[in-house]
Amino acid sequence: MKEKTQVADIDRSMYDFRYSEDDAYKVDEGLTPEIVEQISKEKNDPDWMREFRLKSLEIYNQIPVPNWGPSIEGLDMDHIVTYVRPKDNKMQNDWDNVPTDIKDTFEKLGIPQAERKSLAGVGAQYDSELVYHNVKDSVAEKGVVYTDIESALHGEYADMIKDHFMKLVPPTDHKFAALHGAVWSGGSFVYVPKGVHLDFPLQSYFRLNAKGAGQFEHTLIIVDDDAYLHFIEGCSAPKYNVANLHAGCVELFIGKNATLRYSTIENWSKNMYNLNTKRARVEEGGKVEWISGSFGSHVSYLYPMSVLAGKGSRSEFTSVTFAGKGQNLDTGCKVVHAAPDTSSYVNTRSISKDGGISTFRSAVTIAENATGSKSSVSCQSLMLDDISRSDTIPAMDIRTSDADVGHEAKIGRISDEVVFYLMSRGMSEEDARALIVSGFADNVGKELPLEYAVEMNNLIQLEMKGAIG
Repeated sequence: MKEKTQVADIDRSMYDFRYSEDDAYKVDEGLTPEIVEQISKEKNDPDWMREFRLKSLEIYNQIPVPNWGPSIEGLDMDHIVTYVRPKDNKMQNDWDNVPTDIKDTFEKLGIPQAERKSLAGVGAQYDSELVYHNVKDSVAEKGVVYTDIESALHGEYADMIKDHFMKLVPPTDHKFAALHGAVWSGGSFVYVPKGVHLDFPLQSYFRLNAKGAGQFEHTLIIVDDDAYLHFIEGCSAPKYNVANLHAGCVELFIGKNATLRYSTIENWSKNMYNLNTKRARVEEGGKVEWISGSFGSHVSYLYPMSVLAGKGSRSEFTSVTFAGKGQNLDTGCKVVHAAPDTSSYVNTRSISKDGGISTFRSAVTIAENATGSKSSVSCQSLMLDDISRSDTIPAMDIRTSDADVGHEAKIGRISDEVVFYLMSRGMSEEDARALIVSGFADNVGKELPLEYAVEMNNLIQLEMKGAIG
């Protein structure tokens, strides 16, 4: 029997299952003022949000498509549906009341089990709407707010949303930030009061089921002074033969001496254009920790950004990117040191095989007033064959002589001697290579909660299947 040699041949049923869209409500394909008005009406937006959407659409039409990264010519906005919801879209906080096909989707992905085992709260989004949200009583009793952002927008936190929404990522930032501002839907809002430390993480999971659609969730997290939160984001979609789009937005506000750990495992299908924007602002003595695993999508533009606004604030970024056949993943991070004695640490791993392209971009800016700041960037790349590609593109903008900045990059291949050694101990060549890759990516795995570290290693095993032959 001929051995499988492509990821496309592999049983990816855990993620590739999909359900009928017969019960879905959709807007028309394309992007017009009328469609944006229709979405705004569906969401029952306040006047300021409706005007914000229309202004964002104007900005979108004025900003050119990026021409410096991977090609996105296959993404035709005239054929993308920007809003899809189940006809029965009332959000539930009782899992038993979620519609059966949607519930089955998240059961297969392990969301309820994770909630019961280790999470303080869960939000689950299906296409353009949150369908389930729940938070433990013990968490709510501490004053922690964890809800869908649209409920917050229409409730007692309306002013807080208005004060923070797209302030870190304005629609003028780039074309797809403007797109997000026009058609955003769904997402989570978290507020952790001063001095509150959550012992267990909160999680949001985003599932795009609809073909030829986009998902534009907005996540807004505010961690007040001296507080601590670990927030986990997961996402997946089934594979279709037409383009899907993800252009979400994440805004993180970290107060004085507060810490936010933000963990993501992105496993979009390989027809997905992932054009996501994530940004954090860190006040004096605060810290943001980014933990990121990128495995799916056809094309990715993803560069989480930390703005170190307060003296002594810190940022740590740890990631792994896996680019297989037909994938061009352009990932990395940005750090702006805007205050004295700030520090940042970037530690990334990228893996490419079967002609996949992995590009790491970093941008570190140290402002003139950011004296005594330190930054270290380390990027390691592993190519599994001679048809794949890996590039490192670092940028350093240092405007003070009183700073300590370093960058290192390593690119290599799997050692035949190490593979031979493992095979001599009884492993197959495929398993030996998968074990080496898992070890290479361990910097992310050891930072994730157990369930998510297991998922990441399973994804690596899945990508490595059939990589030989």
